[in-house]
Amino acid sequence: QVQLVESGGGLVQAGGSLRLSCAASGSTFSISAIAWYRQAPGKQRELVAYISSRGITTYAASVKGRFTISRDNAKNMVYLQMYSLKPEDAATYYCNQGRLGGATYYGSNSWGLGTLVTVSS
Repeated sequence: QVQLVESGGGLVQAGGSLRLSCAASGSTFSISAIAWYRQAPGKQRELVAYISSRGITTYAASVKGRFTISRDNAKNMVYLQMYSLKPEDAATYYCNQGRLGGATYYGSNSWGLGTLVTVSS
């Protein structure tokens, strides 16, 4: 069972930056794709970005050019650097360990508790 622990959330003003971290346990991390999702109150969870085991990245259109996903396989860590934050980026952010089928990310049912990002206007 993969365990995921997100951290780094907080309160930031619009236009500001945050870096989220995800610590993953287990021996399959380095061969897995990892994704960041977010869920705002009253909304469905949405895929924000994912990174393949080889470091190839994909972003949702709403965050492309503002967010950067990266990974450190030696530390079993994935990061989400967020720039130019907007009020609509406010949500609880979750990481997920899954796999790629072609260019499609398939997530697992393992979720952490998430980390809350609040953006003030």
